Amino acid sequence: MAQDIRAGHEVHWHRWGNGPRPAFAVHCMLASASYWTAIAAPLPQLSLTAFDLPGHGRSGPYDGGEDYQKLATQILASFVSRPVDLIGHSFGATVALRLAVAAPEAVRSLTLIEPVLFAAARGTPEGAAEDEERAHLRGLDPAGAAARFVARWGAAPWDRLSPAQQAAMAERMVLVEAAGAATFDDAGQVLRPGGLEAIDAPVMLIEGADSPAIVHRINAALAARLADVGTARIPGAGHMAPMTHVRQVAELIALNLERA
Repeated sequence: MAQDIRAGHEVHWHRWGNGPRPAFAVHCMLASASYWTAIAAPLPQLSLTAFDLPGHGRSGPYDGGEDYQKLATQILASFVSRPVDLIGHSFGATVALRLAVAAPEAVRSLTLIEPVLFAAARGTPEGAAEDEERAHLRGLDPAGAAARFVARWGAAPWDRLSPAQQAAMAERMVLVEAAGAATFDDAGQVLRPGGLEAIDAPVMLIEGADSPAIVHRINAALAARLADVGTARIPGAGHMAPMTHVRQVAELIALNLERA
């Protein structure tokens, strides 16, 4: 474990393995980088680094002074000095994708597990339903919003979480809203013409069969624009497959590594 100032922000990160391939993973909202521990174990070919997003884990708080996804992408970019394997989950996948669009030459392979780039589904029934869900969350108090968010996207039922875990997630719901400028409105212009098409590294899009319908719509929209893409759906998995279906996720990451 290490801690330093990255992109002007206090950042804590983990490192696993001593493989020849440098890789970086970015976690989802309301979690921390520690859940990549289980994924890293069966991937000995990697030297894997994962940082806690601002306001998560042991990284410093987010002060709201800049675009949240932009800050996370700048932190990720600060680690990258040569072509690397990028892995992202949920919001973390949108960060990895933003870096890949901005600097495709820095990416050796790109594995995206359910990127919540809702803007990719704009104009679809699933996209409209997600806009309604966002408005509904905004009308709830932090605890109510967190309970609803976790029921849809989390790995464990809300009532099985400890009071301390519930309080921490409620406190971080402001970060979910802060990320909305990027996930709903594409503030980072990830979807700009020619952006996705410029990624020539192999991409793997992973989704859980039991995940919200918006996930499948997003992955289909992204796949249609990527030059070298594979897709995979994990039976019985939901949004938190990196926690609940570790073996399958690790095997799919390894498959994409072989393509690079």
